[in-house]
Amino acid sequence: MSILRRIAMLFRVKANKVLDRAEDPREVLDYSYEQQLEMVQKVRRGLADVATSRKRVELQVIQLQLSAGKLQDQAQQALAAGREDLAREALIRRAAASSQISDLQGQQASLQAEEDKLTLASQRLEAKVAAFRTRKETIKATYTAAEAQTRIGEAVSGISEEMGDVGMAMQRAQDKTEQMQARAGALDELLASGALQDATVPGGRDDVQAELDALTAGHDVDGELARMKAQLPASAAPPALEGPGTASADPPASPPGQQATS
Repeated sequence: MSILRRIAMLFRVKANKVLDRAEDPREVLDYSYEQQLEMVQKVRRGLADVATSRKRVELQVIQLQLSAGKLQDQAQQALAAGREDLAREALIRRAAASSQISDLQGQQASLQAEEDKLTLASQRLEAKVAAFRTRKETIKATYTAAEAQTRIGEAVSGISEEMGDVGMAMQRAQDKTEQMQARAGALDELLASGALQDATVPGGRDDVQAELDALTAGHDVDGELARMKAQLPASAAPPALEGPGTASADPPASPPGQQATS
């Protein structure tokens, strides 16, 4: 039984915490206001019922008073006609009507007092509900402003859950950016120092190496050409190429006819 009581108490504690987190004071105030409005409506309906009963008793009193007056006249007429027995019966009925009138008037006074009491209570209750409504709206506005201020403060300070997630994401992005910048700087330093070679250059050559290779290749071609010329026999040396507008070293040979004449 002790374990069951502890479990029940633990359940109530957990439930109270959950309800406390889920409870919105504005909703509680609105619900209380609605309950008070329903109470006012009940008081008004009760007041209307009492007033209706009082009015019905009042109408019965009026009817009995008219009936008692009529019986009085009938008793006088019967006595004048020499019918004392009818006059006596009319007076007996008039006395009964008067007794009913007296009872109904007592009920009417009681209902009137109850009506006055309910009217006063209804007025006080309505005034109280009106004051509660004003106070309710003030509390709701204050709570809403405090809630908004708290959320703004949490957002500015970064302690709210949403802003905390955003801050962590920004921190991760900044860390990755710094890491990539550090890696890029390190690679640039390694490439500049020659510790690493540029994979986009064939054979790992750079621009300077390409110029040096081109210059060396030109000298090799000239040396090879000179060596080939030296190996050729003198008679097989190719004639020098003449460009346009340049004269030959030897004069042109004369035609055979001209040689004979000379």
